[in-house]
Amino acid sequence: MRYLALIALAAAAGLLTGCSGASTSGKKAEAPAAPAFFEVNAATAAGVTGKVVFTGKKPTRKPINMGSEEPACLRLHKGKPVQEDVVLGDGGALANVFVYVQAGLEGKQFAPPAEKVKIDQAGCTFQPRVFGIRAGQPLEVTNSDPVSHNIHPMPKNNREWNQQQAPGAGALERDFTRAEVMIPVKCNIHTWMKSWIGVLDHPYYAVSGPDGSFSIKNLPPGEFTLEAWHEVYGSQQRKVTLAPSASGAVEFSF
Repeated sequence: MRYLALIALAAAAGLLTGCSGASTSGKKAEAPAAPAFFEVNAATAAGVTGKVVFTGKKPTRKPINMGSEEPACLRLHKGKPVQEDVVLGDGGALANVFVYVQAGLEGKQFAPPAEKVKIDQAGCTFQPRVFGIRAGQPLEVTNSDPVSHNIHPMPKNNREWNQQQAPGAGALERDFTRAEVMIPVKCNIHTWMKSWIGVLDHPYYAVSGPDGSFSIKNLPPGEFTLEAWHEVYGSQQRKVTLAPSASGAVEFSF
């Protein structure tokens, strides 16, 4: 009996030692290392500017018959509203063209921005018509109109969502987790309302203004492929090589 008791005591001591050893000798799990975000050297940062133009016969902008679907929308406009798919300025300047770095940044990871990108439903149109956002960056959706709207992005590489927003309702906040150029957006209530979102994993993009101009700043030196996308005329690419502290110029013609 004494022999058995000694064995039992030894076994218990072994268990205690094992448990104690597990708690004291085991190291604390280390937190995962923070990602190494790429930062551009301000002393050598480059940039690219350019213009997007339309050549050929100027297309006629088609009127939007808002009154037949929503008379309240028509009352928000002084004149007759027209389609915004092709917006031309002086000298054939083409607005609402999404220009971004399509290649040349491989292997670089950029810190995600915290600020929100905003889209408003105003005058029964989406404002802005075309815009860019970073993957994971918050998108704030507001409705400034006295009528209900419905925002419905239709991505292929992200989660689709569909949200109605009544007049005076609070802002919605959503995001897109993966890069995708371009995501079409519609309003299920008002068929003429459309927008386009370019989601990127880097900050190098711009949208051409009413004069057709665009600017992409703070690029690292190197060789890049720029792509210009338009909702009607498709996309084009141009290569540009940027020396340290240099500024390049690119023109797109549709």
